Amino acid sequence: MGSNSSRIGDLSKNEYLKKLSGTESVSENDPFWNQLFSFSFPAPTSSTELKLLEETTLSVCKSLVENNPRTGNLAALIKVFLSRTKELKLSAECQNHIFIWQTHNALFIICCLLKVFICEMSEEELQLHFTYEEKSPGSYSSESEDLLEELICCLMQLITDIPLLDITYEISVEAISTMVVFLSCQLFHKEVLRQSISHKYLMRGQCLSYTSKLVKTLLYNFIRQEKPPPPGAHVFPQQSDGGGLLYGLASGVATGLWTVFTLGGAGSKPQTPELPSPLANQSLLLLLVLANLTDAPDAPNPYRQAIVSFKNTQDSSPFPSSIPHAFQINFNSLYTALCEQQTSDQATLLLYTLLHQNSNIKTYMLARTDMENLVLPILEILYHVEERSSHHVYMALIILLILTEDDGFNRSIHEVILKNITWYSERVLTEISLGSLLILVVIRTIQYNMTRTRDKYLHTNCLAALANMSAQFRSLHQYAAQRIISYTCRHLRRYVYVLDKLYFPHSHCSTLQHCFSTLSDNGEELLSLTCSHILRSYASSLFSLLSKKHNKVLEQATQSLRGSLSSSDVPLPDYAQDLNVIEEVIRMMLEIINSCLTNSLHHNPNLVYALLYKRDLFEQFRTHPSFQDIMQNIDLVITFFSSRLLQAGAELSVERVLEIIKQGVVALPKDRLKKFPELKFKYVEEEQPEEFFIPYVWSLVYNSAAGLYWNPQDIQLFTMDSD
Repeated sequence: MGSNSSRIGDLSKNEYLKKLSGTESVSENDPFWNQLFSFSFPAPTSSTELKLLEETTLSVCKSLVENNPRTGNLAALIKVFLSRTKELKLSAECQNHIFIWQTHNALFIICCLLKVFICEMSEEELQLHFTYEEKSPGSYSSESEDLLEELICCLMQLITDIPLLDITYEISVEAISTMVVFLSCQLFHKEVLRQSISHKYLMRGQCLSYTSKLVKTLLYNFIRQEKPPPPGAHVFPQQSDGGGLLYGLASGVATGLWTVFTLGGAGSKPQTPELPSPLANQSLLLLLVLANLTDAPDAPNPYRQAIVSFKNTQDSSPFPSSIPHAFQINFNSLYTALCEQQTSDQATLLLYTLLHQNSNIKTYMLARTDMENLVLPILEILYHVEERSSHHVYMALIILLILTEDDGFNRSIHEVILKNITWYSERVLTEISLGSLLILVVIRTIQYNMTRTRDKYLHTNCLAALANMSAQFRSLHQYAAQRIISYTCRHLRRYVYVLDKLYFPHSHCSTLQHCFSTLSDNGEELLSLTCSHILRSYASSLFSLLSKKHNKVLEQATQSLRGSLSSSDVPLPDYAQDLNVIEEVIRMMLEIINSCLTNSLHHNPNLVYALLYKRDLFEQFRTHPSFQDIMQNIDLVITFFSSRLLQAGAELSVERVLEIIKQGVVALPKDRLKKFPELKFKYVEEEQPEEFFIPYVWSLVYNSAAGLYWNPQDIQLFTMDSD
C-alpha cells in the first residue's frame, strides 16, 4: 500500500501490508497508518483481477492471523478507523477529500481482512482476534469494550448519518459492503444459522437503536438510485504534508480506487453489466439479508419488524406503542422505484416482501389507479420465463397471487386498456385490457411449466391466481377467451390419450396417436376431423369404465403397466405419472370457466363463443366421474346457446353469433345455474420460509454484489449451478 501506486499482484510483497501483518506491533498513533491508507492504483477491471485480489488478501491474512495474538495490529487498525469516523461528517462538510479518501481506504482494508477471517475461522476465533491488544501482546483486553460491536455500530452510523455527496459515495458503498461481509458467515454453512454473531450484535445491545434508521436509509438509497460520481470528479492535485507523505490519486484511478462496480466474481458467478447505481444495489442486498435473518432465541428480528410496520409519510395517525422500530417513508417514491426496477431478482424479492408482510404498503398499492405500472413489469418477467431464474419467476407469480386476493384489483385490471404490447410476440395486441393480458401471460406460464420444468407448485399458484380473478372476468379479449378454452381442451385431449395408454398399454391405435402427434406446441387444434370422432366415442367408453370404479380401475391399470416393464425398478412413463396432475389442471380450469359463467356471463360473450366453438370436446366429459358436478353449468350453457344458434340458421358470421350470444344471456334463467363455493385462494408461506429465502438471498448477494468476491469452492449454503 502506501503512497506509491501498486498493482494487485504486488500486494503480497507490499512493505506496508507486511508490517501490518508482521511480528511488530504498530501503535495507534504511529505515522504508519497515514502511509498505509495513502494507496492508489487502478481498480480491478475483470473478474480475474477480483479473484487475484482475494488470493493476495488471503496470504496477508494468514500472516496476520498468525501474528495478531502477539501484535494486536488488527485491533489497532480498527481503533484508528473508529477514531477517523468521528471526524468524517465534519470532513464531508468541509470537503476534506484527503481525509475521506484515507478513511475509505482504511475501511476497504478492514473489509478485505474481515471477509477472509470470516471464511477461514470460526466465529469464536474471529471474536478472539478483536480482543488482542498491542499494550500486552497475547493477553485479553481488561476493558469492557467490544471492538467488533463498536465497528458494527460505527458502520451503521456511517451509513445513516454521513451525507451522500460525490466525495462520500464510495465510502458509503464500502460501509454497506462491509456490513454484508460481516453477515456472510451464513455462506459457509449448509444449514440456516439461528444463532450467530449477527444475532448477538444486530438484535441487541448498542446496534439495536439504529434499526429503524438503517432500514429507512437503505430503502431511500434504493428509491433514489443515486449514480456514482463521474470519473475525475475527485481528482485533486498531488500534495504533501510537512512529513513528506504523498497523498494523491493516480491519474487513471479517478473515483474508482479499489471499489469495483461493474464486475461479477469468478467461478460460476456470471459477468454482470455495469450497475447504474452501486449504492442502491448494495443497499437493497443488505436490506434483504437483514430482513431474512432468523429470529434470535429470545427476540424477533428487529429489521423484519421495521419492514413490516413502516408507514407512509402522508399517514398522520400515531404508531401503536406495541410496534417497535417504526418509521415513515414516502410511499409514492417507493412505489415508483419498485415499478422501475423489476428487472432484477432483488427488486422483485423486495416487492414480494413488502406486499406479503407490510399491510400499509399492500393497502396503498391496491388503491393506486396506475397499477399497470407495477403489473406490466411482473408480467414481462413471467413472459420471458426462459431467461429468468426459477426463483425470480416464482416470486413474480406469488406477487400476482397476492394481488389477486383482492376483488377490487380483479375488477380494476379489466378497466385498464393497454395499447401495443410490443414484448408480447405470439400475437399482435393493438388493444387489450390489463386483465386479459394477465390471463394470457399466466396461461402461457402454466403451459411452459407443464412442458418444461414440471414444477407442481408453480402451476398450482398460476391456477390459483386465475381462480381468484375468475368471478370478476370482464369483457375478456377474444384471444384471452380462446386461450382459456383451448388450454383446457389441450388437457382434455391429453387426458384421454393418457387413459388409453394406461388401460391398453400394448395397443397401437395409430389413428389416436396421430391425433396427438398433430398437436402444436401451443395445443391449439387437432388437425384431423377423424380424430374428433374417434375421441368422442373412445372417451365415452373410457369414462363409462371410470364411472364404475374410478380409483380401483386406475390402480389396476397402473399395476398392469408396471408388471409389463422388465424391472420393478423402472419408473412409470411420464404419461402415467402425469395423470393426476392433468386431472387437477382440468378440474381447476373447468372451475375457472364455471366461475366466470356463473358470476359474469353477461360480461363475457367471447368466452361463450370460444366454449361453443369447442363444445364437441366438452360434451364428451359430461359423464366423467371427477368432473360431472362442475360440468353441469358448462353443459347447460353449451346446450342453451347451441339451441339458439341452431334456431338462427346456418352460415352465421362471427358478429352474428356474438349478437345472438349477447341476446341469449338476458334470456338464460340464472336460477338454473348451480351455485358453487367462491373460488378464493390465499398465499401462505411455508412453515420454515427461511429454508428457501436465506439461500436465495445469499445467492443474489454472491451473483450481484458490487466488488465482492467469494471463492465458489468455499460456498456451502447453495450449489453453484442453482438459480
